[in-house]
Amino acid sequence: MTPSHLVEETDPRAILRGGLPDRYLSPDDIAEIFDVPKETVYQWRRKRIGPPGFRVGKHVRYDPADVRAYVVQRKSAD
Repeated sequence: MTPSHLVEETDPRAILRGGLPDRYLSPDDIAEIFDVPKETVYQWRRKRIGPPGFRVGKHVRYDPADVRAYVVQRKSAD
């Protein structure tokens, strides 16, 4: 069982699945996860070298499963 003080401190939006939040990620999230400037995330998208994203209207979002696959791919490439 999880101690109650840990449950209270856990943000329900930060429920992790495979180390990533269980929701679609924004460019800000990607920048934070990889500790890079947001402009780098946009450059990756333009050059098609970063995790694959998709548009929802005018907003770019990233599927956590795709981000996880990208990380696994990068780790195996190095």
